[in-house]
Amino acid sequence: MLLAIAILIAVFLVSPAVGVAVIVLAAVAEVGEAMFWRRFLRRYRIRTGAEGMVGMHGVIVEPCDPLGRVRVRGELWQARASSPLGTGKAVRVIAVADLTLEVEPDA
Repeated sequence: MLLAIAILIAVFLVSPAVGVAVIVLAAVAEVGEAMFWRRFLRRYRIRTGAEGMVGMHGVIVEPCDPLGRVRVRGELWQARASSPLGTGKAVRVIAVADLTLEVEPDA
């Protein structure tokens, strides 16, 4: 958008020498903005689905020995733990297998 405005200014409002400078500066600004957004969006990808659950924290609702239920982000999930965990324990999701969350005690 900035480049289009610069071209209009260069054609209709300023001398040719100044117009070239305006177009070059606008092009540099456009390239810089594109690089910024590309880097920004690459860093902050939104994770959804099962892979987005890994690292989330939850609470045991039904004891896991080894299967039970946990509440993560307000939803109930089937969970599997490597060691027995009682109701009310804080856990962290370490993996997702089918619709079962693999959990470990949260430190």
